[in-house]
Amino acid sequence: MTRQNQYFPQSVPHPGETLAEKLKEMEMGPKEFALRTGKPEKTIIAVLKGESAITPDMAVQFENVTKIPASFWMNHQRGYDECMAREKRQTVIQEATTWAKQFPLADMIKKGWLPPVTTMQEKTTEMLAFFGFSNHTAWEDYYFRQQLKVAFRISLAQTNEPYAISAWLRQGELQAAALKANDYSERKFREALPELKAVMASHPDGFFDQLQHICLEAGVKVVHTPCINKAPISGATRWLNDTPFIQLTGRYNRNDIFWFTFFHEAGHILLHGKKDIFLEKVAYSDKDLIKEKEADAFAVKWTLTEDEETEILAAAPLSDKKIRHFAKQFNTHPAIIIGRLQHKKLIPYALGRGYLEPVVFE
Repeated sequence: MTRQNQYFPQSVPHPGETLAEKLKEMEMGPKEFALRTGKPEKTIIAVLKGESAITPDMAVQFENVTKIPASFWMNHQRGYDECMAREKRQTVIQEATTWAKQFPLADMIKKGWLPPVTTMQEKTTEMLAFFGFSNHTAWEDYYFRQQLKVAFRISLAQTNEPYAISAWLRQGELQAAALKANDYSERKFREALPELKAVMASHPDGFFDQLQHICLEAGVKVVHTPCINKAPISGATRWLNDTPFIQLTGRYNRNDIFWFTFFHEAGHILLHGKKDIFLEKVAYSDKDLIKEKEADAFAVKWTLTEDEETEILAAAPLSDKKIRHFAKQFNTHPAIIIGRLQHKKLIPYALGRGYLEPVVFE
């Protein structure tokens, strides 16, 4: 049952009201009732006024005098306490609505990250549940003030769209939680790189399932999280406890860019420590540009090395036949060659455009 379909009563009377009615029916005053139950009169008066709760011990004593089961008094008290807690919760939700409006809610609902609720109160409730926070200030502590640095080590406060970015990151965490990976092994991950490159070179249907499976065997979680409005991210790398985690968008819908981004993120895992988090195509205060260049160099090594690029250029003018030949020789995809040389403006954009394939994840 979803939260929005659950029914909660708007109000539940304090059990003291029921006790007062029963005492009136029994023609018994609070002083006598206190005497018969062995409780202080001020305690009974506090219950009758709704200022004090009925304890299990009191419920048993009330049962003896009123002939109403102790379970009734306890259930009544429990229902009242829950109602009061929910009223307090509604205040928290109301205070968080302005916070929730900062997120691309319509896009999150469209993508299925949130259920299709309509009212702002429902959307706010779902946003808090999505992040696993009881109130919006906890979100600020986590993503802005880094009060839990062991889990999230950068502040999004200085980014252009912290709300959308945090939603994208959180969705990735939820996806990662559904995956089961072996214990991470740096050796196995390094050994898997040639196999991953072979998948890149062929880019078959179902390539992402193959990539994900190979990485899980080495203890690395990889997920595809589509781009969300206001969060122009290509990928991210971080550690979830002791498990390295790569989150990819396929933002440009091109196989050459997708694979370069993947190997870039893999480079962060193998070259840099657990304390870092990397958001590609996002500017933030703690960004280490040296580490970004190191990850770029790693991606170049595993997609098309600089020496290989030089050899290809030496064979100019290039043709489709030469591009296919070099792709096979260097165990890469023709799109990698085309994308690299076009990016450097070394070949015309018309050459080899057909090798640039879309990335289809499902």
